[in-house]
Amino acid sequence: MPEHFSQKNLRIPCQSSVVGSQFLQAVGMAQSIVFRGAAEVVYVSGGEGATSQGDFHEALNFSCIHRLPVIFVIQDNGWAISVPVEEQTAGGSIAPIAKGYDGLSVFEIDGCNFLEGNEACQKAVEKARRGEGPSIIVAHVPRIAPHSSSDDPKKYQEEACLEQGKGRDPIVLFEKWLTREQGVSKEEIEELKKHYFECVEAAARSSDEKPFPPKESAETKVYVPFHPPESKPEAAGESIVMMDAINHALVEEMERDAGVIVFGQDVAKGKGGVFGITRQLTEKFGERRCFNTPLAESTIVGLAIGLSSDGFHKPVAEIQFADYSWTGMNQLFNELSSIYYRSNGMWNCPVVIRMPYGGYIQGGPYHSQSTEAFLSHCSGLKVVIPSNAADAKRLLKTAIRDPNPVIFLEHKALYRQRLFAARREPGKEEFLEFGKANIVKEGKDVTVVAWGMTVLMANEAAEVLSKEGVSVEVIDLRTIVPLDFATILTSVQKTGKLLIAHEAARNGGFGAEIAARAVDEAFFFLDAPIQRVTGKNCPVPYCKALEDEVLPQKKDIEEAIRKLAAF
Repeated sequence: MPEHFSQKNLRIPCQSSVVGSQFLQAVGMAQSIVFRGAAEVVYVSGGEGATSQGDFHEALNFSCIHRLPVIFVIQDNGWAISVPVEEQTAGGSIAPIAKGYDGLSVFEIDGCNFLEGNEACQKAVEKARRGEGPSIIVAHVPRIAPHSSSDDPKKYQEEACLEQGKGRDPIVLFEKWLTREQGVSKEEIEELKKHYFECVEAAARSSDEKPFPPKESAETKVYVPFHPPESKPEAAGESIVMMDAINHALVEEMERDAGVIVFGQDVAKGKGGVFGITRQLTEKFGERRCFNTPLAESTIVGLAIGLSSDGFHKPVAEIQFADYSWTGMNQLFNELSSIYYRSNGMWNCPVVIRMPYGGYIQGGPYHSQSTEAFLSHCSGLKVVIPSNAADAKRLLKTAIRDPNPVIFLEHKALYRQRLFAARREPGKEEFLEFGKANIVKEGKDVTVVAWGMTVLMANEAAEVLSKEGVSVEVIDLRTIVPLDFATILTSVQKTGKLLIAHEAARNGGFGAEIAARAVDEAFFFLDAPIQRVTGKNCPVPYCKALEDEVLPQKKDIEEAIRKLAAF
């Protein structure tokens, strides 16, 4: 169960223990087939227990909307470990439910009958190759063995039921059919069985003889090695705001690489995203390069995983608000972030997921969240948080070139901000390497580390404090994964005092990670306790007065700097 096999040469993607997560990824692969015009079909299977997952129904829905060449096979043995199908599925079978999806062919068969299975598969493949869309084959089969080595079916199944199931063993039934209908002798069957048993045994022995991987390899293959292209600065262009910088980066990368595609809720056609970031992309590049998805974050991430697996497409997916990413977290955390590691470097997912985040716009608890701390905990993801237009453009272009999955967090309050965030537009071949912080303002008395919106506040606070004779060094991290701790360490060695400012709630915020590392690596350089200015430990309220109370303000950073300077 915990072993996740794959083989790229055989076009078998990395398997997962997460029930039902494979369906949306298969749909993404099928979408790739359509985009590439390839004569291919995707096969994806699962047990009937997996059909209770929302991802399964999202996959059926998307594949039917777009008439994708995918075949869903459900091996229905009537039990999801110990839960009978009557407690899993209304009506006792997913087949009649699946018939409600327009364009989906439904085959309900005896999975122990080779002829029925063969006929259903042939029809499904022929339909897919004609471009007529998906099929589902619901194969009713017995469960003739425990679910796992720790399972004892006698605890929940009647003995007679278990024995009856063994009598329907499809291999035994197939052998009888070969003998009865095809004239194959028992001796020939035994010879075949002996041959393939020996093949399996030889493979098992070969595997057993191989040594375990060295301990030093445990932390390898988390990220695909990557260095961005050489940055070629050009004469600075006109001043632009962050939303325009992101749009321009998308346009330039889509012009450069036909594999770059953009999708998400409301991103296509005239709308161009709820913030207008993807405006004109459909008009410029067509509906296959910029398209809408259903309102389903798991679909968006799963689709991106599947599309990126073909070695050609570079999905840039948009989650409309970071607050709504939680319904896609299974695909994000369990699947996207770990595929390169789980497959020992065989599969990777060059995906960018853009997420508008943050408060200060009276968005209330569902349009104001700062999710970076959780995302930083997903090994295998990179997390980028620009604070200005120039950085946003260069960092996004780097993200699109990166073969690893990148989460690109865009602060909504900075989209149109001009006094700080607007910058001269960088050129088409300008990039910023991840893990390289920016010293926004040099100083010698106090170090302030920030990202996103708090960079603006820290810079303004530093200007105020400079008039009071306090020299403040402001560091904009730009990326929190990878983290440029070396720049923080160098600054703290100079100032002896560290303040961390972030918008997310204090408990478990990324500032705590920075503080912990500072204690580990800079303790003897510190002349004062590390301070944090953060959001309060509660949801972000809608009322402006309460929002200002919950989220950190410039005055809070000023007060914290004064306190540190006076220590």
